[in-house]
Amino acid sequence: MENPEFLKNKYDLNKSEEVESAANRTEKRVGEKLPQKPEIRIQNYLDRFKEIIDRKDPEERHRGMEAIKKVLHDKFVIKPEEIPESYFEGQRRIAREQGHGEIEITEEVKKQAAEVITSDQRHSLDNWIDYLASPDATYPDWLKYYTMRSVLNLGEYDKDKKQFSKRRKDTVKPFPDINREALAYVLDAVSQKYGKRHVDLLALNEDERKEFEKLLQGENFAKLYAWAIEKTALGPGAESLEDVAGEWVKYEQGSDPTLLVESLQGHGTGWCTAGESTAEAQLQGGDFYVYYSLDKKGKPTIPRAAIRMQGDQIGEVRGIAEQQNLDSYIAPVVQEKMKEFPDGPKYEKKAKDMKFLTQIEKKMNGEEDLTSRELKFLYEVDAPIEGFGYDRDPRIENLRLRRRIEVDISIIFDCDSSEIAFEYTKIRPYTKVYIGSLVPHLFEMLPDNIEHIYTKFPEGKVEQLEIAVDRSRSMEEMVAGGKYDYVNPDIKSGNFDIEKGGEGETSVILVGFDEYLTSDQVIEKLDKLGLRPAKIEELLAIGEQHRDIQRRSLVVALGSSWQRPGGDRAVPCLGDWGGGRGLGLSSFEHDWGEDYRFAAVRK
Repeated sequence: MENPEFLKNKYDLNKSEEVESAANRTEKRVGEKLPQKPEIRIQNYLDRFKEIIDRKDPEERHRGMEAIKKVLHDKFVIKPEEIPESYFEGQRRIAREQGHGEIEITEEVKKQAAEVITSDQRHSLDNWIDYLASPDATYPDWLKYYTMRSVLNLGEYDKDKKQFSKRRKDTVKPFPDINREALAYVLDAVSQKYGKRHVDLLALNEDERKEFEKLLQGENFAKLYAWAIEKTALGPGAESLEDVAGEWVKYEQGSDPTLLVESLQGHGTGWCTAGESTAEAQLQGGDFYVYYSLDKKGKPTIPRAAIRMQGDQIGEVRGIAEQQNLDSYIAPVVQEKMKEFPDGPKYEKKAKDMKFLTQIEKKMNGEEDLTSRELKFLYEVDAPIEGFGYDRDPRIENLRLRRRIEVDISIIFDCDSSEIAFEYTKIRPYTKVYIGSLVPHLFEMLPDNIEHIYTKFPEGKVEQLEIAVDRSRSMEEMVAGGKYDYVNPDIKSGNFDIEKGGEGETSVILVGFDEYLTSDQVIEKLDKLGLRPAKIEELLAIGEQHRDIQRRSLVVALGSSWQRPGGDRAVPCLGDWGGGRGLGLSSFEHDWGEDYRFAAVRK
């Protein structure tokens, strides 16, 4: 049910600059005037976002989503110069209270703090954008807009006062976490209110019912969301998680969602399925399985894991641990269940990763030493750790914080501490590992036998890949060699030229930057490092010979471009789109964020 009238009444959205701008774009595109009726103009504005979210071409969808994020980042993420001096005074006070004495807050320290603050705000905001644009968020457009606009005004959640502060221009805290279950309660209630349906989300006592109805009348998202967070806070205690005895219950596709919803409400699962509208939409898409462990009376009533089907394929797997990851005890139960489904093997790595992470956690709790293999896994040196939640398993960071990273690095890379340089001034002919800034001419300073380069460990890895480029092959042969799941049809001979020649080996370096940069700025930075941007034939060699690299982040080759007819310049890139390996195009005029890496070659 679309309800643009809600947005007109609440925000006068039809009179906003963005709605007028969207109307002007539509009128130019279709060649006729858009009616002045407020609801039509608002829906036209919302349709632009829906068009981006619903794009079938994964590359085009990614580009559109990045554009949305950049607009919101520019407008709502704090700027370094807006960070108040009181924040740094607070850091000085904390240092004194922790016994560090009076510390100096230099400009460099402020710069580093600003990078952390802005990065955290961007990522926390992206979590909301990505979720509301995902298939899991089955809410109508007007509710998504209501949510996003409200979240942009939310500050920190005060657990004692049970309320959100109002976000200001100088707020340094990230945007609030998503509690999908609480959000489902709020949006389900607002939706039912305008659908003239009875609102009965939870088993409330009389006082709670009156409180909720009063909040619902005001439609204040911050107050409703805070209320719902408290009502969904209860979950099984840690001591009860060890007991996994229970049973799976299947809710058939198209069935009444009431039983499913009632079985989840009040258990603090964090699942959006606890909202009736969401449960109904999900059951329309496929069967829904929930594993319930036994309560104190021996009845299977405690939800522990869920498998949502989309047709005959697994849509998602969720648990009740933080970020909806599986708790360590229930993972084997879910792993066994997934064997029943045709696409169950796709989730095998996630199951193995969670099992291995649990083993490491137990060893560390028992104060046992970790092996090099275990440390490489924990620091994700060779591959990211995959889980079943919406976000990374928080145990990864928690376990890392308990480690002595300098000692671990020596074990991981099998080298002496003297062979590790943490500053460019410490680089020696025998240096095997460099962890430091990308200073000008760095790659001229590094010895040829350098084995590992990081801007920071472990997330700032600068990949060095050996590739063989056969320039006697055609563009089509090179593309076919990559065996991609998706290829942009414009990547072909005639649009991109390959310098003809024989076969030769070269070393390609993948460099990322932790800031937004234009293509020209990236090329300038690469030049100062002693690098040139890779060409399309070098990118295609990466895709063919190092196939999993692109699953970690998008890899761009700025050394080759194609002028789209009547449009912008396009550059080739490798990425992971829709769960498959893709070879696509991005705009040279694109502003590149920290999620991109640029293929480069030493000059």
